[in-house]
Amino acid sequence: MKFIVSSSYLLKQLQVLGSVINSNNTLPILDNFLFELDNDALTVSASDLETTMSATLSIDSKSKGSVAVPAKLLLEILKTFPEQPLTFTVEDNNTVEISSNSGKYALAYAAGEEFPKSVSLEDPSVTLVPADVLATAVSKTIFAAGNDDLRPVMSGVFFQFSPEGLTFVATDAHKLVKYARTDVKASQVADFIMPKKPLNILKSILGSSDAEVKIEYNDSNATFSFDNYILMCRLIDGKYPNYEAVIPKENPNKLMIDRSLFLSSVRRVAIFSNKTTHQIRLKIAGAELNVSAEDIDYSNKAEERLTCDYQGDDLQIGFNSRFLTEMLTNLQSDMIMLEMSLPNRAGILTPVDGLEEGETVTMLVMPVMLNS
Repeated sequence: MKFIVSSSYLLKQLQVLGSVINSNNTLPILDNFLFELDNDALTVSASDLETTMSATLSIDSKSKGSVAVPAKLLLEILKTFPEQPLTFTVEDNNTVEISSNSGKYALAYAAGEEFPKSVSLEDPSVTLVPADVLATAVSKTIFAAGNDDLRPVMSGVFFQFSPEGLTFVATDAHKLVKYARTDVKASQVADFIMPKKPLNILKSILGSSDAEVKIEYNDSNATFSFDNYILMCRLIDGKYPNYEAVIPKENPNKLMIDRSLFLSSVRRVAIFSNKTTHQIRLKIAGAELNVSAEDIDYSNKAEERLTCDYQGDDLQIGFNSRFLTEMLTNLQSDMIMLEMSLPNRAGILTPVDGLEEGETVTMLVMPVMLNS
């Protein structure tokens, strides 16, 4: 088994696949890349049993076969080469020899048959989503997903597909983000919960692609195929909470303000907030928004006045500044709308501008009780 491949091309593909591999695997074989050669097509795979990703590379070869090569060692050596063709030869003494312009390097390999086989989906549902839409949906929602091992359903992003459009939801019970598109549709109604790790991998490579992503899914697994990649992952098992029930419908108090102005004000004032609650207070009256924070233990306090466009009753409400900062950072619009009803009910953040046709973003942040 022998093939020739460009060093930088191989490195670029392997770095993407390398993000699948865990630093501490229970099965030693998972520390390897699986190389499967079929003449001039080389398929490289990486897996952690939950997520498996493969890339098909076009190379120069006339042979067939499969070997598992140590991932860390291979990535380290590839990073040091300038752009050049590398020749990989599988020798009889259980090593893969890499020949470059300046030297030869031998790595021990394992038999390709030892590598776990990826699951094939039987009779899956299929939906096509443009790469940029999926990348935006993931980056807009993933930050709001929880990290609680006791509530695994909330540690992923909820995908809801229907003939009306696509909806992506993430929440950790303190904040919630719902991203919806009506310009991309699915043929039938389906929903599933995607874990964070494969979504982060997708997010990092979808941005530079203009392909259509073919999403295939059943009750337990989902596959994302685009360009020369196939990513397969196990879905989170369980029922997603009824998020519609927590989004307040009647919000008579509406505050419209410049996003970057509000964000920098919240960031500054938050420095003076209590280090455990991160609480900041919004006091709104007329066209004035007063943002303040106080850390009584250290006698630190800060307050800023901003002008805003406000319709509603005078209101004082407290929020966790970290959640508010995260949400404002994840919105791209110039102006945002914050809708509220009462100091103990969730506030709803939405962008006023900067959205594409058929795109909606709704962010919900739970208040924190103010100690008057």
